[in-house]
Amino acid sequence: MGVRVVKFGGSSLADAQQFVKVANIIRADESRRYVVPSAPGKRFNDDIKVTDMLYSCHDLASDNKDISEVFDKIVERYNGIIKDLGVDLSLDAEYAEIKEKLINHASRDFAASRGEYLNGKILAAYLGYEFVDPAEMIIFDNNGVFLLDETVQAMRKRLENIDRAVIPGFYGAMQNGKIKTFSRGGSDVTGSIVARSVNAEIYENWTDVSGFLIADPRIVDNPKVIKVITYKELRELSYMGATVLHEDAIFPVRTVGIPINIKNTNDPDASGTMIVSDDSSEEASKYIITGIAGKKGFASINIEKAMMNSELGFGRKVLEVLEDNGISFEHMPSGIDTMSIVFNASLIDGKEEAVISQIRKRVNPDHIEVEHNIALLAVVGRGMRKTRGIAARIFAALSHARINVKMIDQGSSELNVIIGVGEQDFEEATRKIYEMFVFSEEEE
Repeated sequence: MGVRVVKFGGSSLADAQQFVKVANIIRADESRRYVVPSAPGKRFNDDIKVTDMLYSCHDLASDNKDISEVFDKIVERYNGIIKDLGVDLSLDAEYAEIKEKLINHASRDFAASRGEYLNGKILAAYLGYEFVDPAEMIIFDNNGVFLLDETVQAMRKRLENIDRAVIPGFYGAMQNGKIKTFSRGGSDVTGSIVARSVNAEIYENWTDVSGFLIADPRIVDNPKVIKVITYKELRELSYMGATVLHEDAIFPVRTVGIPINIKNTNDPDASGTMIVSDDSSEEASKYIITGIAGKKGFASINIEKAMMNSELGFGRKVLEVLEDNGISFEHMPSGIDTMSIVFNASLIDGKEEAVISQIRKRVNPDHIEVEHNIALLAVVGRGMRKTRGIAARIFAALSHARINVKMIDQGSSELNVIIGVGEQDFEEATRKIYEMFVFSEEEE
């Protein structure tokens, strides 16, 4: 029998009722042997996540203020879960130790990690699984850089004689023993590392949605679920704002071909989205595209100069100015006498005049301007490689909606097309592209 690693997000473990759902899911399949929990999330809209309360405690302690009121709410939250589950467990010693360390200015990473730590203790007791602290296995160097190979080796050794374990997500420890967290949402990464370490047949990532959606449901009404997506496609969509899975969760399992299944704790029978290695994606999408994602908040430096194409080193000189000013670029569409460089607008705050002046000195353009309020949309799909006229259909969809396209860029992999539009047109552009590639194909 193969091994399944299962990770449950904060909404899946927000209260005792959700714990019961999680336990039923785990017990429904004997192969679900290693469980990675997040800290309790929101129970209702105005609720506060435990991790956010822990951050508040850290901030109060840093200002030498009393943390008791906020910390008591955290204790009340966990004790409520324990009581409602009927678990014979006391975490009083853990609470006392954590509170003392917070008062004595423990690190922000330590504070944040305790949400997963305490939730893991409760879930392990409820399931009858062994609790294993990831601080013993997940290794960062003393500069905070995650060490995958050392971690996999340590985790295999620690888990080799443990048949069933609960391993809290989100954190590990540096070689000097200090707690270190991944970036927010990093429990996804922990699950991926555990799956790699135990050679899992599949990594199930349980959340509150039934998989990845083709488009943002806040923009498109009831978008379809993506049944199968490749790691490469997921990377493109995650980078452009699709947030169901932490983008770094792909890397530990990608090289060894372990698939990730995004599942819904509140609808466990739904098939969800299967994320597969790039060469095993035999199941074709029903649609030419796999997904649409995008972000606002970009700007563009637009440069014009006659005979630019024959001026040796022109592009390098422009990019050197950006590098000197700490500006990394996203895309660089160009023509014979024109060049546009698209980047995150926040990177040029307070530097705009200096950057323009430096570019003028370096390359003496005929015209240069900075354009703000740009949104980027990524249309992603492996089906686009075999299909003619993708760009034409995108332009047609946007043209009919009277949306001006500021730029279009396609990578050599033919996996995605990036479109730049004004921020005011972002939502409508998303809807029109969705209609073109999903609604119209359903009608054919």
